[in-house]
Amino acid sequence: MALTERINEDLKAAMKSGDSIKLNTIRSIRAQLIEFSKRGTGTNITMVEETSILLAAAKKRKEAIEIYEKAGRNDLANQEKHELDIISNYLPKQISREEVEIIVKKIIGDAGAASMKDFGKIMPAAMKELKGQIDGKIVQEVVKQQLGE
Repeated sequence: MALTERINEDLKAAMKSGDSIKLNTIRSIRAQLIEFSKRGTGTNITMVEETSILLAAAKKRKEAIEIYEKAGRNDLANQEKHELDIISNYLPKQISREEVEIIVKKIIGDAGAASMKDFGKIMPAAMKELKGQIDGKIVQEVVKQQLGE
């Protein structure tokens, strides 16, 4: 089932269940997908583009959670966490940190990187390889660790 079909089905289910947070979150995702598809490219939205939109939405929620927790607004932080959980259901399966370490070691070996000076060369290659599979902050931490920060 395509993502847009799945979102439309889940939207109907959320309307019937009366879960306002789920309903608003799914509406938000659906609106972002529709907006992106109508940007005039004339082609259907690809899986990579869908994942990119979902990752951006998830990142916004993570940043909001951090801000709300610092401000002591646990009620709003919990709402954002709930929205993040809903968005996460649509994202591809995330890989573990151990798998990231293996992939980053291979990239570093292939590039012949030896120190933090090579960070600018390794990070883009790692993100290209791991896009959509794990949070970029974790990739950055692993690259720094492997290059001997």
